[in-house]
Amino acid sequence: MIGFDYGTSNCAIGVMNEGQPEILSLGEHGRFIPSTLYAPSRDIISHWLYQRLPVSSKEAFKISRILPLQKSQNTLRELTLDGISPELSFGKSALNRYLEDPEEGYYIKSPKSFLGASGLVESQINLFEDIVAAMMMNIKNLAESKQQREISQAVIGRPINFQGIKGEESNRQAIDVLTKAAKRVGFKEVEFQYEPVAAGLEYETSLTQETKVLVVDIGGGTTDCSMLLMGPEFCDLVDRTPHLLSHSGVRVGGNDFDIQLALKGIMPSLGMNSYLKTGKPMPVNSFNQAVAINNINEQSDFYSPSNRRFLEQLKRDAAEPDIFSRLIQVHDNKLSYRLVNGAEQAKINLTDFDNYQINLDDLSESLSVSVNRILMRDANNTQLNQIEAMIQEAIIQAGSQPDVVFVTGGTAKSPVLNEFLKDKLPNKPLIIGDHFGSVTSGLARWSERIFL
Repeated sequence: MIGFDYGTSNCAIGVMNEGQPEILSLGEHGRFIPSTLYAPSRDIISHWLYQRLPVSSKEAFKISRILPLQKSQNTLRELTLDGISPELSFGKSALNRYLEDPEEGYYIKSPKSFLGASGLVESQINLFEDIVAAMMMNIKNLAESKQQREISQAVIGRPINFQGIKGEESNRQAIDVLTKAAKRVGFKEVEFQYEPVAAGLEYETSLTQETKVLVVDIGGGTTDCSMLLMGPEFCDLVDRTPHLLSHSGVRVGGNDFDIQLALKGIMPSLGMNSYLKTGKPMPVNSFNQAVAINNINEQSDFYSPSNRRFLEQLKRDAAEPDIFSRLIQVHDNKLSYRLVNGAEQAKINLTDFDNYQINLDDLSESLSVSVNRILMRDANNTQLNQIEAMIQEAIIQAGSQPDVVFVTGGTAKSPVLNEFLKDKLPNKPLIIGDHFGSVTSGLARWSERIFL
């Protein structure tokens, strides 16, 4: 039995070992594998998965994926003729393969961000289910190799609300995709637990008395908040319903901070905020679409042939066409993830440094931009205000103030976030948990509690 943190930014597996949670090492990836996948072609993902499915799942999968599996045969022949390996890559190796040649292959970061999205047709939902299943299978195999035994029961973490805008309908779609993917790759029993509740369950083990804990989990795709009544007398209970005082969540997370930093820090060097020859401001929609890596519709629009023609027209009309041509390079070379990754690395480095230089020499020789913490906070002012509103909503729902605030999630490492939370929650003890491991450890504890 495991706790499975299928995260927007990273995935991890937790097990209980002599009463304590242990986050497993997943081979070369270490304890946390980035939530990324690279395929030499999108068409072979279903084939790769089919070849590795348990026998019990193969026939039903084959029937449901007739067209993708047929299409994959032609693609596999083409890859063979070109001497290209049909293997998928995961984690950092996926990012490295993408960065080697962004124009080729199919790279996806944070597929969890697309779960629950509106307007998806059945073929798109099936593709995301296969991507999720492929990632789960890779992680499950790595964990089983580490444990030297089969893993059949999993508690999977989930946000309060997924990325979709249709509320519970979006949440049901996302849970359905995760459940089907998990069972397809061999998990026989699958349960879900709210991610902030899981983080709270881990923090609860350090408490010596009954405490109202406001858990703020700032993840890659969402920020979730739960007010929990916790204490040592509750630790062994299976039914915690009376202690879950409130929940709230917003579709704002680390990816959004990266995107906004890319917009405000990088895009001016590609022509955003510049002018047309007429003196009018340059339209900004294409700049927004270029970095909207968590919005499949926006990315589809940006990389469409019609938008390519539109960008050429804008270049002719631009007062500084040479600078604007860099945005066309992003389109032609599929550099959206490259730009946002540069912003993400800047965000990470701004944890320890006041300034960071983002290298953009693949767009223009010796081109780089400097960003700092002040720019990051200004760029994400809207996102920070949304997080504040979510926190206040959880407090109002609970009808009481917390005794302590427990903060977790990778983005919570940022001094910008820490200073913001201290400003908005004065006179409350602010406890910083294991940024990446609190949710995983809590999920492992819950899996032992409900499956034993």
